[in-house]
Amino acid sequence: MNRFLTMRRLSILFFGLFAVLALGAIGFQRFYVAPADACEQSGRWWYAEGRECVQPIYLPDITGRPAGVTRAEASDEQNRELLAIEDRLAAERAARTAATERDRADYAAKTGK
Repeated sequence: MNRFLTMRRLSILFFGLFAVLALGAIGFQRFYVAPADACEQSGRWWYAEGRECVQPIYLPDITGRPAGVTRAEASDEQNRELLAIEDRLAAERAARTAATERDRADYAAKTGK
């Protein structure tokens, strides 16, 4: 009787399947896991959805505030600057109003009105 799955055929099938799975595991490690590990070791971020390595952006470069300054401190500094500008504009407005009133008084004195 001639069997289809002899011991020789089963051993070839087993070792062939083992070789394919081993190559698949090596390929998975090489092409899927290794790029992410290499990216993270270089200090960048691995973006898994797009499978790309991206450079993080330093937050003070975006916000314009110096390094080591917290958000609250930067906000307080900007608020102080805005208050100084508002005070300067109010003083200029008051000076303009006073000059206008003085000119009106001089004109009224000259014209007798």
